[in-house]
Amino acid sequence: MPIKSFTVAEAPADEAERLAAVESLGVLDTPPEPAFDAIVREAASAFGVPTALISLVAAERQWFKARVGLDVPETPRAPSFCAHAIHGDDPFVIPDAAADERFAGNPLVIDGPRIRFYAGVPLVVAPGHRIGTLCLIDQKPRAPLTAAEVALLRSLAGRVVALLEARRPT
Repeated sequence: MPIKSFTVAEAPADEAERLAAVESLGVLDTPPEPAFDAIVREAASAFGVPTALISLVAAERQWFKARVGLDVPETPRAPSFCAHAIHGDDPFVIPDAAADERFAGNPLVIDGPRIRFYAGVPLVVAPGHRIGTLCLIDQKPRAPLTAAEVALLRSLAGRVVALLEARRPT
């Protein structure tokens, strides 16, 4: 049986500015905070998924400001689904990662956490940099999101951005 590969997301065109925006928030490697934790718990409950994350995509890793259903505080950027999601403004949804040639050989699909379903909405901070995502993960395939679900996920992501912007050092 041939070994399956996976697609690594290229860096966005504004990568240097985007990384500076991530750093300017002063949030990387900070302790958990109840307001962020509440949003991922709400997202997991509302969508009926075991895992929800607030992910910040840094140069070599994705770091989780808040997480439910995942024990690790970060993963490498290369296999990151969120690194793909920050390329656009729309939700990035993969109904079945094992059936998607971009992700079938991804270690996050083959090994832990065995991602099958992924939906991530970019977190966009002023002046328009996509620094990470609010994302949903399931270990089983799911249908694409409905318009109402997309609206809810965008609303929750907006709350994350408001919290991040409010803590930006002056």
